[in-house]
Amino acid sequence: MAEVKHPLEHFKTFNEFFIRELKPGARPIASMERDDVATCAADCRLMAFKSVEDSQRFWIKGRKFSVQGLLGTYSSAFADGTLVIFRLAPQDYHRFHSPVSGTIEKFVEIPGCLYTVNPIAVNSKYCNVFTENKREVSIISTAHFGKVAFVAIGATMVGSITFSKKAGDHVKKGDELGYFSFGGSTVICVFEKDAIEIDEDLLANSARSLETLVTVGMQLGVATKKQDKVNFPNFDNWVLEE
Repeated sequence: MAEVKHPLEHFKTFNEFFIRELKPGARPIASMERDDVATCAADCRLMAFKSVEDSQRFWIKGRKFSVQGLLGTYSSAFADGTLVIFRLAPQDYHRFHSPVSGTIEKFVEIPGCLYTVNPIAVNSKYCNVFTENKREVSIISTAHFGKVAFVAIGATMVGSITFSKKAGDHVKKGDELGYFSFGGSTVICVFEKDAIEIDEDLLANSARSLETLVTVGMQLGVATKKQDKVNFPNFDNWVLEE
C-alpha cells in the first residue's frame, strides 16, 4: 500500500482496488530522456526472444504460433520480429504502460476465448492461448523502433481490457496505456525485425525458459536503427549586429 495512490478506504469494490493507480514516481522510467531506449510495459514475469522462431524453440511449445495469428491482418511489418511477453499474475499492479515513445496509429479488437495464460497453458498442445484469446492490438509508430505492436490479451476472468489512450494520441514511454480488470493477463509487444537489441540478461534467462521478474519502467532494450546525423551551422565566423 505504500506505493498506491489512494488509501485503502478509497476503494469501494475489490475490482477498484485491483485496477489501482500508483503514486507518481513509484515506477521510475529508465533513461527517460532517450527515446531510443525501450522500457518494460508492466509489473510482470517477462520472456523476450529475438525472433518468433526463438520463442517457439524456448517457450511457446503448443500449436504453431504465428505473428499473423496474434495480430490478424496487420502483421506484414512484423514478420520474424522480436517478441516480448509480459505475463501479469493476479497479485500484480494491473495497469500497463507504453514501452516506447510514438504515436498510436490504430486499435484493432479481436474477439476470442478467456483461457488462462499461465506457463502450462502456453505450452499446451491443445490450443494457443495467445492467438485464441480475446485481445486488443494497438500499433505505435516511433522514430527509433519503426512500428511497434502492443497486444493486450485477456485471460481467465479478464474479459475487460480498457485503454486510456485513443488513435492519434502521442505517448511518451512510461505513459499509462490502460488496464486489465480482475484476473491474470498478458501483454505482448512485437518489434520489427532487427529494430531492437533486447538486454542480454533478459534473452539469456528466456533461452533457459526462465521468466524474469520486472516492473514498469525497467530497461528492456535499445534501438538498433542509426539516427541521421544532424548538421548544425558553423557559427565561428558569424558577426552579431546590434
